[in-house]
Amino acid sequence: MNAAALDERVGVLVVEDSPDQLDLLRTNFERAGCRVTAVATAEAAISAYTDSVPDLAVIDLVLPGMSGWVLAERIRTDLPGCKIVITSVLHTSAFPDAAAILPKPFTGAQIRSVLSECVTKWSEA
Repeated sequence: MNAAALDERVGVLVVEDSPDQLDLLRTNFERAGCRVTAVATAEAAISAYTDSVPDLAVIDLVLPGMSGWVLAERIRTDLPGCKIVITSVLHTSAFPDAAAILPKPFTGAQIRSVLSECVTKWSEA
């Protein structure tokens, strides 16, 4: 894939402290054709989006250090064009305002649905 085609892919920032869940999210978004940056903390997420602005941020709420709630607000302020998706085992009534939710456990079909709803430039191949 050439560099121009790579840049056209939807950029997804995944913030998840569970290694298994992080890998599952990364794999599903990559299978959907996205360019994925996967990190385990909110602090690492801030550093990552400073270098590369994502189209979509998928945030677990319970994170070490800065919480997902605080990170969601920070991204909303820092990156107003980035869509926020919340993923968690918590009841959805506890979720902050977001473009979409991805309650755990999730499926690949749910991830593609979130992409379809939130990112106009994404299309299923």
